Parts: sequence; C-alpha cells; structure tokens
Amino acid sequence: MALIKAAVSLLRTAAQAFMADKVPRLGAALAYYSVFSMAPLLLIAVAMAGWVFGHDAAMGHVAHEIEGLIGRKDALAVQDIIQHSRSPATSLLSTITGVLMLIVGASGVIMGLKDALNTIWGVVPRPGQSLWMTVKETLWSLSALLGTGFLLAVSLLTSAALTATSTYFGTILPGGEGFWHAVNLLVSFASFSTLFALMFRYLPDARVAWRDVAIGALLTGAFFEIGKFLLALYIGTAGVGSTFGAAGSLAVVLIWIYYSAQILFFGAEFTKAYTNTYGSGIVPNGNAQLQETSGRQNQTDPGWQGRQTPDRA
Repeated sequence: MALIKAAVSLLRTAAQAFMADKVPRLGAALAYYSVFSMAPLLLIAVAMAGWVFGHDAAMGHVAHEIEGLIGRKDALAVQDIIQHSRSPATSLLSTITGVLMLIVGASGVIMGLKDALNTIWGVVPRPGQSLWMTVKETLWSLSALLGTGFLLAVSLLTSAALTATSTYFGTILPGGEGFWHAVNLLVSFASFSTLFALMFRYLPDARVAWRDVAIGALLTGAFFEIGKFLLALYIGTAGVGSTFGAAGSLAVVLIWIYYSAQILFFGAEFTKAYTNTYGSGIVPNGNAQLQETSGRQNQTDPGWQGRQTPDRA
C-alpha cells in the first residue's frame, strides 16, 4: 500500500510539473523540428542497417516499422520523403552541401530535445561560454545523433530478425507466432527504454544517477509502448489524414510525434520527481546552472542543492 501511495504521489507531482513547465508547448516545438530532421535521421539509420541488409532491404524494413505506427498510406509518404532526400548529387559541391544539410537537419531535433530536457530538468547553460565550449557541445550533439541512429538501426535489425523468426515458427509450432510477437514487443520495450535512459542521462546539461534514470526510463518505455498502440488505433480509425487533405500524411506524422513527445517528457518529469524525492537529485554539470525562476518547484526539492559536477568527459 505504501508503494502505491508513493507511486501515486510521484505521478501527481510529475503531472503538476508537466503543466508548470508548459510541456505541451515543448512537444509542439519538437514536432516542428522533427519535420526537418525526420528524413536525415532515418537516412542515417537506414545507412547503418544497410551495411547488414543492403539499402533496399533496410528501406523496406523501415517502411514496415513506420506502417505499424501510422498506417500504410502515410508510411509510403514518409518513405518517399526519404528517397528524395538521398537523390544522387551531380557535383562534388552539391555532395558536400547535401552532407552538411543532412547533419544540420538531423541534429536539429537533438538540439531541440536537449533544450526541452534542460527546461524540464530546470537547468540553463552558463552565460558567457567560450567558443571552444560551444564547439564541444556541437560535437556532443553530433555524437548523440550518431548514437541515436545506431540504436535505431539495432532496433530495426532485431525487429526484422524477430519478425522473420515468428513467421517461420508460426507455421511449424502451435502458438509460435504469438510467442515471438510477445518477444518482439519485449525487445521493443527494452530498446526504447535504453534509448530513453541514454537521453535522460546524457542529453541534458545535468547529471542524474543511473539508478534513478533507469526507473524513469522503464516507466517511460512502458507508457511509450501503450501510447504506440493507442496512437496507431486512433490514427487508423479516426481518419485523421483525410481531414487535412493533401497535407494529411504530414499531419499524421506531426500528430504522432507530438503525442509521443508528451509521453517522453512526462517520463522526464517523473524521473525528476523520483530523483528529487528518493534519489540523488539532479545536479547541473560544469557548463550549466540552476534556472533561477521563483515559481519553479525545483528550488525547494531536496535534490537541488547548489552542488556542481565536472564537465562532460
């Protein structure tokens, strides 16, 4: 009973902070960034998975995964965007320009996500940072971008392998396909929970203990899997895309990203509530400081005690 009370209290605290931090607006901003970053980020994941599958097979698996989220018609529209993004360049200059635009476009969503998590964590960059610190932060964002692409590629490879396995065993074992579908669901949960844990741990300009991050990431992963199912059900039955006419596919993608961002950010709020109540607290790193806003609850939380950690290793 005490555990249930503690969980309810943490969820209530997270919900209050969710509204106080204006998280719905942060989700809208992230959805906007994602419009420009979606194709480059997926291109990176396809390129990495293509080393194993080959490009065409990897693209097919990406389309299959997206179809499970937003439906076949809208998945084909996303696939078309990716194909146009990788159109062959006609000169060295256009190739270099294309690569630079790919990096800038894909890193936009990473920077937007980092800024949103900083807002939720209640930290801001220290004023007067040197040019070198700015360069280091940019390189860190690019590293996070490549890491995200790698994790997406690994998730794609694992899902494809499990799908093939379930198809094979479904024909020779009674109930085999259902079992492997459950395994696929668990692997998806583990993959996203790992991704969320890495986001909470390394993206913001602050540090949280791994134990606290793990608890928040597992809850976020569970909410995300439930949310994926409900969003797919809503998009598939409500005819969302047809309401927006020619822009229907883009609207569906924006809606999916927006509500997925709300789940992610609520998980971040829960992580903050947990670590400030039962964990080691959120501590700004050497490049950041606490946000001095009188209305924020963070300043009265036990985990927020002016302690600073060294710069990122």
